Amino acid sequence: MLTSKMIKEAAYAAGADKCGIAPISRLKGAPKEMNVSYLFPEAKSVIGFAFRIPRGVQRGIEEGTQFYQYPSIAYGGINEIFAPNVLYQVGRVIEDAGYEAFVYRNTGARGCVSDMDGSEGNSLSPEEQIEYIERGKKATAHHRSVQFTRAAREGSVPPDLQFQFRLVAVACGLGEIGWSKMLLTPEFGPLQRVAFIFTDAELEYDEMYSGEPLCRRCGACVRECPGSCIPAINSGKTVRVDLDGKICEWGDIDMWRCYAFYTHGGRYYNPFVPKEVFDKNENGDLNLLEGKTEASETEIMKVYGALEKYFPSWVGYNMAKCGGCIRGCVSVLEKKGGCMEDRFKAPLRTKKAWKMDR
Repeated sequence: MLTSKMIKEAAYAAGADKCGIAPISRLKGAPKEMNVSYLFPEAKSVIGFAFRIPRGVQRGIEEGTQFYQYPSIAYGGINEIFAPNVLYQVGRVIEDAGYEAFVYRNTGARGCVSDMDGSEGNSLSPEEQIEYIERGKKATAHHRSVQFTRAAREGSVPPDLQFQFRLVAVACGLGEIGWSKMLLTPEFGPLQRVAFIFTDAELEYDEMYSGEPLCRRCGACVRECPGSCIPAINSGKTVRVDLDGKICEWGDIDMWRCYAFYTHGGRYYNPFVPKEVFDKNENGDLNLLEGKTEASETEIMKVYGALEKYFPSWVGYNMAKCGGCIRGCVSVLEKKGGCMEDRFKAPLRTKKAWKMDR
């Protein structure tokens, strides 16, 4: 007989850092285009796995001296190597017991609505804009939503169905959503990525997290965001979701602006782009990063086009020039009363956060 204990033992043996299990019913209120019941209508359970991000991959960004480790390990390594292996190993245990394991790794596939803001229609992906400019003009352009996808059968939803990973992780009892929309766990703060298995096995379920609030509502993420993408704590700009009785709330982030600054940092946080490029701001292409215009898909595409030749990208992932909200969050959660207190012998932040003088 398959049990939750067997699944968790297999998960930890394969390398997962956390594992939680929830009934599919906890996710019943999701929008149709993001409702996991369409993935596997017979599924009864969802198994969530968390994989820690080594704090040290943030060290190079914290010092301003090494930016490669975060995208290659925290994104590429976990998404492409570590998590799929765990999903495979645990999936074998489930299917050997006669149940189906619908494995769902973190993926860059697109659905019928934008994974940025849930909107319908064609939405070109800035992260893949360079590839499109150079090689993709004769093919279908990459989009945040899929251009021509249609439902395969009447009453269903178009592929590829995406869902809100962080909310499903909360449903599995892994942690809570912080003000910056990051998933926070008691063990690792904002430093993890997640993956899931949906199965028709009925299992023993974990409760959702109900301990001391993991987010301290301190505003560190707001202060350290170079693009002012995260609203102030007292702004009233929030997103609230009732997850089977648990209220999840976070700041209503300007996601498009966040996208631009995360990958390009702006004048003061991108040591890869010469100062004179920002000073010249040819054709106004950097107006978004310079605070002279509102964020939009068009403006972000201008930024990508202008900074293409300065844009280091490895392992298929954009290089983080920012990470301000994550590093700010960690530095606060390591202080007295934070969930990461006493986890490390020395803190992440040992000096004032850097900002380029230009």
